[in-house]
Amino acid sequence: QVQLVESGGGLVQPGGSLRLSCAASGIIFSMYTMAWYRQAPGKQRELVAEVTRRGNTEYADSVKGRCAISRDNTKNTLYLQMNNLTPEDTAVYYCKAAISSTFAYWGQGTQVTVSS
Repeated sequence: QVQLVESGGGLVQPGGSLRLSCAASGIIFSMYTMAWYRQAPGKQRELVAEVTRRGNTEYADSVKGRCAISRDNTKNTLYLQMNNLTPEDTAVYYCKAAISSTFAYWGQGTQVTVSS
């Protein structure tokens, strides 16, 4: 059974930092392209950052320079370090594991709220 379990979300003040984690099980983690998506209330789910199985990364323009995605294939875990957070970063953050363009697994999400 495939599981992607996100953690690390919470309430943080503007300018603060958070590190999200996604623990994967039931997949050969190193074979998957991993990504973080987010969905704010009333908005569509959007890509935040992606890391391929070869370690190539891609970021949304809105988070470039503030976020860093990484993966630890020995721990089957994906990370997202987020710095200098703003209220616009408030959303549910989801972990995604994809081995093709047509099939992916999703986690249940972790809430990030940026507010003073």
